[in-house]
Amino acid sequence: MTIRRLPETLVNRIAAGEVVERPAAAVKELVENALDAGATRIDVVVRDGGRSLIAVTDDGCGMTADELELAVERHATSKLPGEDLLNIATLGFRGEALPSIGAVSRLTLTSRAKGSDSAWCIAIEGGAKGRVAPAAHQQGTRVEVRDLFYATPARLKFLKQPRTEFDHAVDAVERLAMAHPHVSFTVADEGRTPVRLSVAQGELLDARLTRLGALMGREFSDNSIPVLAERAQVQLTGHIGLPTLNRPTARHQYLFVNGRPVRDKLLVGAVRGAYADFLARDRHPMLALFLEIHPEEVDVNVHPAKAEVRFRDSSLVRGLIVSALRHALAQAGHRASNTVATATLDAFSAGMTPQAPSSPPDFRYGFSSRHSSYIPRDLADAVSAFQAPLTGFAATPSARPAAPAAMPAADEPPPDHPLGAARAQVHNTYIVAQTGDGIVIVDQHAAHERLVYERVKQALVDGGVKRQGLLIPEVVELDEPSAARIVARAAELADLGLVLEPFGDGCVVVREFPALLGKTNIQGLVRDLADELAELGDALSLRERLDAVCSTMACHGSVRAGRSLNQDEMNALLRQMEATPHSGQCNHGRPTYVELKLSDIERLFGRR
Repeated sequence: MTIRRLPETLVNRIAAGEVVERPAAAVKELVENALDAGATRIDVVVRDGGRSLIAVTDDGCGMTADELELAVERHATSKLPGEDLLNIATLGFRGEALPSIGAVSRLTLTSRAKGSDSAWCIAIEGGAKGRVAPAAHQQGTRVEVRDLFYATPARLKFLKQPRTEFDHAVDAVERLAMAHPHVSFTVADEGRTPVRLSVAQGELLDARLTRLGALMGREFSDNSIPVLAERAQVQLTGHIGLPTLNRPTARHQYLFVNGRPVRDKLLVGAVRGAYADFLARDRHPMLALFLEIHPEEVDVNVHPAKAEVRFRDSSLVRGLIVSALRHALAQAGHRASNTVATATLDAFSAGMTPQAPSSPPDFRYGFSSRHSSYIPRDLADAVSAFQAPLTGFAATPSARPAAPAAMPAADEPPPDHPLGAARAQVHNTYIVAQTGDGIVIVDQHAAHERLVYERVKQALVDGGVKRQGLLIPEVVELDEPSAARIVARAAELADLGLVLEPFGDGCVVVREFPALLGKTNIQGLVRDLADELAELGDALSLRERLDAVCSTMACHGSVRAGRSLNQDEMNALLRQMEATPHSGQCNHGRPTYVELKLSDIERLFGRR
């Protein structure tokens, strides 16, 4: 077959297939152009999911008649002042957006340059460019895209329902709005305006939090931690959610490089590594991170839709993200998100509904048949649990039972501690503490698990975990693959204080174990470690494998639910939580305590 040059219209349609795969991609390209033009207000209109109309209006610098005619030519741009493709300070370019969109739609550009007394417009229909003509328009540019993909009807078959396509367009605008809080945005559709973002006031970091709160919800702005770090002229800023504020998918993770929203595997992996100690593998944090790096250190044109980037020093970027996020989480201390308390109040409120007269009496949270008040179920048991003397184990698992301590007087004010003073232990599992303005309910097992885990990690940093030898080595029977996995990791486990060796087919013998675990079930610990290593495989790094193993050890070495604690032991646990970073959640991302303010409790009982 002979080689031939493709017609210009066909070349533009091929480019459109790469750049404009759906209406949201066209919206993204046009909004980016408006931002690069210095716009402070951008209005977007999308009808029929973008099929019939996409209109983007801005108040940017605008274009003259000559610039307008040149703007719709392939590889014509104002975003590259020189010829250095590695020094791109704008939102990036490929020089194909406008001509590619015009090749598959009816495109009209109307613009008025700053300081000019006249506006101009140009139209493109299916790749055929018209003449520049005078028009009436204010300063800035308006781009109208009508009948998208009319020139390539086969692509219309691949579009989703109009509402779905509109949601994708809204998501594209919202991502750009997060990075530019000093620009106002609106997105309208068929007479409604679901997105209306005014200019956020204040410094950039504060303005971004205001904008993030408007888009991600108030619960994020109330439960986020600021991030500010710099290394080798690479700056990372943003806000990350507390570990207890998590979601089942990574949809609420927004990552930006030089103001450009990206979906990069390197950045996503760095976030997962930073939260590895705090969340289960099927949970994901909420966050928005903004990376500022010299343009020559990042390639922004490796993807046709500019959704991915390539870093010259990827290890530097990953290390910066992991260390900055872990430092920010450590600064949060024992803090947990207030959504935990909200969920608790919602659970109480859901049960406080009047029952039908025909139903049998159930005093879980229903109305009494004789009094119009809420009566908790098992009231007698609850009262006896608060009045009974609390005896049990010491704060460390290896200590002997301590004598019961006298409970404080009812009118004695609680000490000035964030987690208050212990008042009772309920069902030998939950510690109830009184604060100056409410109560705190602590899950003793989850809280102590986090404390033990942090001690194991600190011991590793300080040079190794102290070991305790067994007077009689313990033999653990496993299946042969599990035993082989355990033995293969014997050196790593020895760093964690667990010394074992093979003992025949399918067996290992444990000679030493971590001293800080106290009295623990060696058989259960080894079997759980074997299962953990089978799940991890070789996909994770040594550091991540050690963290996972530490977590399993901490679970076995912590105070179990069902163990009685006296008041001194409960207060000791509360004070350790206040002094230990990340103690607001256990190693699996579950909250270790719930705090209810007095005002919230009063609302439950109708006092407010």
